Amino acid sequence: MLYDQPLPGQSVPPPVSMTAGLATAVLHVDWHRPTTLKHTQRTPQAALEEAIGLAQAIELDVVYQQSFYLNKISPATLLGKGNVENLQDLIRALSIQLVVIDSVLSPVQQRNLERIWKCKVIDRTGLILEIFGARARTSEGRLQVELAALKHQRSRLVRSWTHLERQRGGFGFIGGPGESQLELDRRLIDQRILKLEKELNNITKMRALHRQARRRQDKPIIALVGYTNAGKSTLFNRLTQANVFAENLLFATLDPTMRRCAIPSPAGHRPLEIIFSDTVGFISNLPTELIAAFRATLEEVCAADLILHVRDAAHPDTHAQAQDVEGILHDLGVIDQNLEKAPLIVNVYNKIDLLPATERDVILNQVARQLNAVAISAQQGDGIKDLLAWIYQRFQDKDLAIYTAQLSSHQGAALAWCYRHGLVLERHDDDQGHIHLKLQLTPFQRQYLQTLNLGF
Repeated sequence: MLYDQPLPGQSVPPPVSMTAGLATAVLHVDWHRPTTLKHTQRTPQAALEEAIGLAQAIELDVVYQQSFYLNKISPATLLGKGNVENLQDLIRALSIQLVVIDSVLSPVQQRNLERIWKCKVIDRTGLILEIFGARARTSEGRLQVELAALKHQRSRLVRSWTHLERQRGGFGFIGGPGESQLELDRRLIDQRILKLEKELNNITKMRALHRQARRRQDKPIIALVGYTNAGKSTLFNRLTQANVFAENLLFATLDPTMRRCAIPSPAGHRPLEIIFSDTVGFISNLPTELIAAFRATLEEVCAADLILHVRDAAHPDTHAQAQDVEGILHDLGVIDQNLEKAPLIVNVYNKIDLLPATERDVILNQVARQLNAVAISAQQGDGIKDLLAWIYQRFQDKDLAIYTAQLSSHQGAALAWCYRHGLVLERHDDDQGHIHLKLQLTPFQRQYLQTLNLGF
């Protein structure tokens, strides 16, 4: 629904129904940003197309679209007086019911634009919350979305209600008019947030117990991450023969799914059992409320033995998308300077079947020179055998061999990685501060450590 969620025990004015065919205008706004802020550069057209894709993901009828580049933003309306007036005439002429601003709106800006344009206005955060609310299927997913929505709503109560001038609480005999409706609304939201956080905390503990149980089975866990619509669910279905919902839509998958599968041996040996985990897609400028709410789910990524970073090789902004994913992984603590906490990450260049022959050859040559990269088409099945063979070699212990290495005293992170990922057989510390190791590794692990110049 395109309205703020009702508070517990409280009725609200009738919401604008989020139905297919709702006449919508999508406006992308960009402006000069300080260089200190994290911002991956995209073309205005690509950013606008992504915003339109988000709107279409919940079947909104986009009847108008436009990009704005501002030298400065207006504190009152974001866009400035001239742009607002021009859009006012257009909104009336096209009978637009909803305007999506692909940026962050303050509560004041949102309220002013709705008053001037006489229609519903939401920003990027609100739109993503609407998508997540529509896509959540599990009880955990719905709890996570509700928590994020309430935290977003809390700061916008000043705009949400028409009855805030009323007073509630006492009869006025002891001083003061009582508790304002705004204060009551905020208190009700806070109470609901505390309840949701407690329930999600219990889920987090339960997930931790499940991870411990999976560890006792000694089966590798592989997490699929990537930008939304990169093809994670399609690849997941291809690898596990599952039937996870996979469509050419942004955020087609929200709830995480885990499946066990047996990977055949390229040499005809015993199959290797793997647990694959499909996760929600990432996106640029992902609301912080969502990252916090979905942390319990995303912890599955942190606990994985291997991460497949699925990239849409055919997308014109594939590099910017990859930077966004890496930024979120860094914020989650997955990408860390401490190698002990860092699972191996493999770049999976997907949708190569959509590339022209020359560009596909470039990708294939690039992958051939990289240790941790594979090129595939999850839809057509191209490269899947190579990916499975790569995974099998990474985890099967038939090819374990003994190697020696010399580390200096300041390479503590690398030492921790050796203890976590390999089997340390002997250790000797000399008087010069060098650490001499004899350890058992797979060929892949040895190749990986060679890139760190550890003397293998």
